[in-house]
Amino acid sequence: MDRRRRTNLLASYTPYERQAEFHAAGAKNRERLFMAGNQLGKTRAGGAEWAMHLTGRYPSWWQGKTFDTAVRLWAAGVTGEGTRDNPQRVLVGPPQQQPAWGTGMIPADAIVHTTMGRGAPGALDSIVVRWGGGGDVQADESVLSFKSYEKGREKWQGETLHGVWFDEEPPLDIYSEGLTRTNATGGITIVTFTPLLGMSDVVLRFLDAQAVASRDLGSSPPPWRGRGGREADGEGAS
Repeated sequence: MDRRRRTNLLASYTPYERQAEFHAAGAKNRERLFMAGNQLGKTRAGGAEWAMHLTGRYPSWWQGKTFDTAVRLWAAGVTGEGTRDNPQRVLVGPPQQQPAWGTGMIPADAIVHTTMGRGAPGALDSIVVRWGGGGDVQADESVLSFKSYEKGREKWQGETLHGVWFDEEPPLDIYSEGLTRTNATGGITIVTFTPLLGMSDVVLRFLDAQAVASRDLGSSPPPWRGRGGREADGEGAS
């Protein structure tokens, strides 16, 4: 793979049908869940969408949520190591190989600055990403911060955000706190995970009455679910 392609994976991202449905559902749902088995593209889909929002680079086929300003986003996993090895890896590149940062979904030419975290080796605390700057769109800067569930709900308070990406299923209190961070902007939450915890409180938020009554997550439910109806109006939302 030549360097130009390696440092701009977002330009070549082509979702398969289920990923495309998940993305498109963001046009009408503030909350979305994408649950499927391992290695089926859940984290890749989340990373591609987050990279689009961070950069403002939406492809011509895009039918999902868009923001018309730079954004503040979070991406989170169960532990610091899990966040580093999944969302950070997909968005930035191999955590332990800094020369390869910029080979994830965020294009290399859009990464303005990275701040290292204090926990797991190679883990980032945040990234500043160049937003817009093409045509008549004035350039600005988005900010992505990395979080983990293990730090507890208190570490999730205070910020106003445009979106939170939960990679792997969060506890309900963490999910609720993350969702609250997006209320003022009419922002979004996405959850990408393999359903290992059964009928958890977070899963129940997305299941219809028939699915809940069946108590059967193994009967091939739709891979994505949405909540929230039409999105609330808010700064930077469209």
